[in-house]
Amino acid sequence: MNNNLSSYSAKDIQVLEGLEAVRRRPGMYVGGTDLKALHHLVYEVVDNSIDEALAGACTRIDITIHPDSSVTVMDNGRGIPVDIHPEKQKSALEVVMTVLHAGGKFGHTSYKVSGGLHGVGVSAVNALSEWCEVRVCHDGQEYFQRYQRGIPQEPVKAIGKCPPNKTGTTTTFKFDREIFKGDIDFKFETLTQRLREMAFVTRNVLIKLIDERPPEKETSFLFEGGINSFVRYINRNREVLHPVYYAEKEIDNIGIEVAVQFTDSYNESVFSFANTINTIDGGTHLTGLRTAITRVINDYARRTNLLKDVDPNFTGDDTREGMTAIVSIKHPDPQFESQTKVKLMNPEVQTYVQQVVGESFTAFLEENPAAAKAIVQKCLTSARARDAARKARDLVIRKSALESLTLPGKLADCSDKDNNKTEMFIVEGNSAGGSAKQGRDRHFQAILPLRGKILNTERARLDKILGNEEIKAMISALGTGIGDNFDIKNLRYGKVIIMTDADVDGSHIRTLLLTFFFRYMVQLIENGHVFIAQPPLYKVSHKGQVHYAYTDADKDAYLKELGPAAEKATLQRYKGLGEMNPSQLWETTMNPETRTLLQVSVEDGAAADRTFDMLMGSAVPPRTRFITTHAHAVKNLDI
Repeated sequence: MNNNLSSYSAKDIQVLEGLEAVRRRPGMYVGGTDLKALHHLVYEVVDNSIDEALAGACTRIDITIHPDSSVTVMDNGRGIPVDIHPEKQKSALEVVMTVLHAGGKFGHTSYKVSGGLHGVGVSAVNALSEWCEVRVCHDGQEYFQRYQRGIPQEPVKAIGKCPPNKTGTTTTFKFDREIFKGDIDFKFETLTQRLREMAFVTRNVLIKLIDERPPEKETSFLFEGGINSFVRYINRNREVLHPVYYAEKEIDNIGIEVAVQFTDSYNESVFSFANTINTIDGGTHLTGLRTAITRVINDYARRTNLLKDVDPNFTGDDTREGMTAIVSIKHPDPQFESQTKVKLMNPEVQTYVQQVVGESFTAFLEENPAAAKAIVQKCLTSARARDAARKARDLVIRKSALESLTLPGKLADCSDKDNNKTEMFIVEGNSAGGSAKQGRDRHFQAILPLRGKILNTERARLDKILGNEEIKAMISALGTGIGDNFDIKNLRYGKVIIMTDADVDGSHIRTLLLTFFFRYMVQLIENGHVFIAQPPLYKVSHKGQVHYAYTDADKDAYLKELGPAAEKATLQRYKGLGEMNPSQLWETTMNPETRTLLQVSVEDGAAADRTFDMLMGSAVPPRTRFITTHAHAVKNLDI
């Protein structure tokens, strides 16, 4: 045996005590140390209050972001117990706050259903906070404990009286900048989205969010209609085909709630929740819903002869086009794929959801023949269009195979083939395209100029989209294929950079391109391949020195810096990329050393879905309102 090997025995196995494990591996507990994980801290604390609401003990939750970015979550639930824990010999409150996998969620006596189910929730938040304080109102007394990076500073103690009949828990924590490094902070909008979802799936609970950082903002949610209201909210800018179908039933202690409404849109908007947690990757509850909807529509269409004997059955894709649906389940023992709870795995849930939807959706169609007919007509149109799209796609694939996958003529490709290094700039118009082709580094930067505005993909079906020359050029340049043939492994460029003018037309073209990527190549966005170039708005020349300003604030600050000399400076406002010569375009917008790129991400599917629907759908007033209010806020590209 080789004695040079370092020893490996019991003494070498590190036992990470309690919360130290969380601080060393935050990714295992809250998904990382990025912006998403930071918001996850708030959700974990709010989840505890939501559990109290699900148990029928809480009707109000207040979340406050303080000026120093500490956050307080206050509820009027029963309050975390403070009596002595029989095994640990210390206050139950301290156990909940400092021991992983502790809490009232495992015995099913205090909680029938709970969201923060892994029991690491609030203790992980405590571990990742610079400091944290908890106050509990119980039996007329107020109890208190403070922690520094998860360590209690003193035992739980009573610090005073609570008003009569007042109960509840108030937790305040300040996230630890040793863990969450860099310039990150809570986003009011991101929290608003999530809290709105929570309010929709827990009826009759008032959730209030206050942001005390300037400019101060606040919002509150209370929905009596639950997920019924949620569906109406998502469809508020769409033409709907019928009133919302809603069903609610409990089987085997599992609560199932479903709401569905078809619209004239071409996209599916479906969201699933397990114990109020948005299961982004779906799971057995979503599969059950989709299977049942398809089966019920096919049965009804056959029974009423709307589908003829010669017609094939509708596919899942046909029955989901234009469907807005929410399935929310409350389960005493949910199994999730991972700690961050993105996919529900319980097999029995699929059976139960299918059963509930199978019976009640059939009854809904029978009782609402006009709605049923409108839904089936929608599926028929969808099936025909899908057939046309398949033929168009086969034609595109066959054609490109015949042309041995030739790249579009207008693409100026780069010489490097390693997609870790390569970039493709999608540029509007030929003049800008010319500048970009001359200014680029041809080793790793490719340029694809687009002529005019591409097709609005939110209002067209795939067959029409695939007939559009500009879109075809883009698909073949990217190399990934589209639809069922999409494969991210064939992506030819690691960065896909949208470079448009800094004016209204430019922002419209940018939105059209983002809509296309979001609807047909969402993996590009999810995997972080899509960027937006930031061309400068102004060129300020003074005494032979040139300064580029990317925003009005940037320009004003520079002019202020120049002082009295500012009067002699010459100011040029760039209306378009074509106004810059190739070397200026390289220096300001394309050179990796000096440029600013915005990475496009999808923070929240429901919000993105609604945003594109609003920007590109057929309801005009909300679109103009959105474009005017957001025209200046280009940084908010978490679509």
